[in-house]
Amino acid sequence: MAIPMRSVIWKKIMALQDLTPQLRTRLNRMERAVGWFVFLATLLLLLGFGDYVYHVAKQKGWFVIKAKFHTYLKSSEGLDPGDPIYMMGFQVGQITSVHPLQPRDPHNVEVVLEIRDPFFRYIWTEGSVAKVNSTGFLNERRLEVTRATNGYALCVTQPVTDFTNLAELEQLAVAAPGHWQLAQDVFDGHSNLLFRAYTMLDKTNLQRIAELKPAFICAYDNTVNRDRVVAAWHRRDHRYEAFTPEKDSVWLKAVEAPNITAQLQTMVAQAQRALPNVLALTNQIAAAFRNTANAASNLNQTALAARPALTNLAVVSAQLREPGGLGVWALGAGGQQQLQQALTNAGTLLAHTDTNLTATLLNLADLTSNLSAQVQANSNLLGGVSKTVLDADDFIQGLKHHWLLRSAFRKENEKTNAPPRPVLLPPRMRGARIVP
Repeated sequence: MAIPMRSVIWKKIMALQDLTPQLRTRLNRMERAVGWFVFLATLLLLLGFGDYVYHVAKQKGWFVIKAKFHTYLKSSEGLDPGDPIYMMGFQVGQITSVHPLQPRDPHNVEVVLEIRDPFFRYIWTEGSVAKVNSTGFLNERRLEVTRATNGYALCVTQPVTDFTNLAELEQLAVAAPGHWQLAQDVFDGHSNLLFRAYTMLDKTNLQRIAELKPAFICAYDNTVNRDRVVAAWHRRDHRYEAFTPEKDSVWLKAVEAPNITAQLQTMVAQAQRALPNVLALTNQIAAAFRNTANAASNLNQTALAARPALTNLAVVSAQLREPGGLGVWALGAGGQQQLQQALTNAGTLLAHTDTNLTATLLNLADLTSNLSAQVQANSNLLGGVSKTVLDADDFIQGLKHHWLLRSAFRKENEKTNAPPRPVLLPPRMRGARIVP
């Protein structure tokens, strides 16, 4: 039979009233201690859970500014929503969606990215791309956004304003110098870039811009920032335009590398195409080895045939190292004796020749001395010789003038260079002119 709850509680109360005051005081203290322990444990549990939630939210970027981008890929293989995005090795965001496009769309797959602050501020117009790299053999791929160092930031948190009244913008720029900057590129009438975006505005360049009579000028105050992305760069219009993170996203150029499987298939195909050439090369290498073996065999036979010649060469070199060996080897065994005899005969001949020459010179000296003595003894000898020479010359000259021997002494130049004889004319023609 079930006992009513009311009666049970009443019995406990009555039992507590039966306790002594000392036991009742101790029981109240224990109850308060247990209550405080439960309260502190619950408080610590709540604080730990709040800290965990805060760190998870901070890691997922719940409290930071996020920028939305999109890119187009050929394939979504290896990419899923929630996959991390990297920049410079840091995890900077995640993929929010991956979905195919319409059948007539020129692109295949659109991937939407969400990048946290401050990393989306590194993404500029020149140099920032979305790279898809292979990371494994199981068709795993990773998306990485590259950092740029030139151009304009694609997303900004400074609100931009379109000023149709340049006088108002001039007043703001003069009132707060160094605050207002251009949020667009300004071109002249010939499409030449006159002022770039981010140019600091002042009275001088605003007057220059006013001369172009633009419909409006887009500018921003660099001291004002929002807690979200409010403007994005429009490449075609060369200006910043309003941006709604819930609806808009910024396009990033994609660089999609082939996965490792496709690269391996390409390598296998190349290897298959190159295999016949490799086999032909191995055949050529085998033929070259056979030729090398034949050449080595022929060289061995040549070495065996050349061994006697080398032995004889060693013997000849040993003979040449002996004293007089070169002469014995060149002239033979009796050649050295014959050479010695020839040298002895030549020495004897030279001695006789010296003796005969000495005697001849002595005789010549005696002859000249006798001639000198006779000339000194007979002083008229030279005079007689001289007179004899002069008489002989006169005799020869007389013979030259003799009529019988004159033609024998005629000079050659007298025959060739003699003047022409005068032409004898008859008396009746002596006064006429002769034409040759």
